[in-house]
Amino acid sequence: KDMGLKQITALRELYAEGKSELPADIDVPVSSIWRDAVDDEDRTRAFKALEASAMMALSKGMRSGAVWVDHTFSFRERDEMWIPKDEWERDRQRHLANLGLPSTADEFLAPQLKLLDAGIKAVAEAKSQGKLEIDEQGELHLPALEALEFDFDPKKIRDLFYKEIGDVQMPDLLLEMDAHTNFSEILLARRAYDDEELIALYAALIAHGTEIDAKSVAAMIPGIKPAQVSVAMRALEAQGRLERANQRVIEFNQQQAITKLWGDGKLASSDMMSLDASKHLWNARIDQRRRTFAAGIYSHILNTYGMGYVQPHVLGPRQAGPAIEGVVRYNSFNKNALLRLAVDTHGYTYPGVTVAKLLGFDLCVRLRDLSERKLFVPRKMETPAGLDGVVIADVALVSIRKEWDDLCRLVASIQTGRINANVAMQWLSSAAKGDPLRRAADQLGRLLRSIFLCDYFTLPDFRREIHKVLSRGESVHTLQRVVYYGKIPTDRGRRRDEMFAISGSHGLLTNLVIAWNTRRLQETAEQWRKSKREIKDEWLAHIGPANFSHINFRGTFRFGLDRYRPMLIIDRHTRRAG
Repeated sequence: KDMGLKQITALRELYAEGKSELPADIDVPVSSIWRDAVDDEDRTRAFKALEASAMMALSKGMRSGAVWVDHTFSFRERDEMWIPKDEWERDRQRHLANLGLPSTADEFLAPQLKLLDAGIKAVAEAKSQGKLEIDEQGELHLPALEALEFDFDPKKIRDLFYKEIGDVQMPDLLLEMDAHTNFSEILLARRAYDDEELIALYAALIAHGTEIDAKSVAAMIPGIKPAQVSVAMRALEAQGRLERANQRVIEFNQQQAITKLWGDGKLASSDMMSLDASKHLWNARIDQRRRTFAAGIYSHILNTYGMGYVQPHVLGPRQAGPAIEGVVRYNSFNKNALLRLAVDTHGYTYPGVTVAKLLGFDLCVRLRDLSERKLFVPRKMETPAGLDGVVIADVALVSIRKEWDDLCRLVASIQTGRINANVAMQWLSSAAKGDPLRRAADQLGRLLRSIFLCDYFTLPDFRREIHKVLSRGESVHTLQRVVYYGKIPTDRGRRRDEMFAISGSHGLLTNLVIAWNTRRLQETAEQWRKSKREIKDEWLAHIGPANFSHINFRGTFRFGLDRYRPMLIIDRHTRRAG
């Protein structure tokens, strides 16, 4: 029986007896952290300590799956959320084929161990050639990447392009992009009936996706009332609409030829930005950098600059869950699936590396601390000399073999949409220490991360590619800050659906800016070629679409619908006929 559940049971009995002091002879298990407080001579204080201990222990138990609540979605019994056992036994081979996984752990491990062996030897060779160093403390040091040399000034070329593109007002940008992508039709589930409905939708998108509330947005747009904006904001909370609209804009962006010069769309980075919020918001936590309450928005940013997936996330916990969930969701919409995701130290766990790999993509980690640059290998694996302190032989393959079937069942449950990756990763978090499944995922994750690090340590071009996509992600985060530079209004984000609407609208507005810039860059490049002006693909490869200095995001918004009305608003005669 779980410790937290035992404490809750004891407290229920005390509550039923009307007691507010903890009896001296009570026998209830508590962790060592709470033992002194529960044994305090002040029994009223001890009672409060037991309450706090019970809440924390119960929270840990629910995250690990040791405790469940039948009527919830996120904290139900594990077997109820996985593919049922009888169904798994019947369709196991089909699920494994869909995942591209073998039936046994040894079939999966054999090629991975070969890669690891080759990688370890490459690291040893790089050390012997002086391409990396290992100090007396066993910490591995990499030389800084050399800056690329150009025969042109990338900043000057970028400024010249954006000068020719010229300034734009936010209403004009929204209308033009809507005409190209029809995102309003997705958000409304039909075309708008009239001008007011369409403009109210744009206003709702701005009210959700920026710090401006419904009343202030209505004041910025002549002829629109706050009530109209509020109604449209509720409509945006409909499940899946913002996500589908974002995918439509991403597809349009990737149709532009210039994006092929930025990347293949199979590599992305992910990270979280924090938005200042009221301390009363359900998912607000203290931002450790700014020491203010904030809510998180976790974004996946493609190497072609578009934001593939956006979701709210609580500050503090490791971000492997949302990192994996974002790729799963993006790949479910796109044929050009993501194969690699670059994350920082906070965006991965060893079980997260395992789940990602079994789902068909790699978590590529840029580690913050030198002490984490370790290579884990199986216990009896022979390794080259000279890597003492870096190579740690403690991976237990037997744990992976024993739990292989359940690992595959868990991953298949994520792929088929039975469970969310955020929920699944809670079962494999540090709260689940001692769980055999968690141990197997941890051991396999150590091995897989070591294979990646061998390439990261020895292939400068590969390391440069990871750094580049992470840097592009930072440039998009800067644009995100411009779009949403203030605080989440006090009365906003109180519901889960509303928080998803805020993150989704913010992502859609950011994607619209990126797509508009991309199209304008493409048109400018084509005009230069037609006029016989010198232009090289190498120039275009270093001009990003995350620029914003030429866009007016605030002020009085006037939507010139005359030009776009036939494309965005349903004809009255067609409406009557329908």
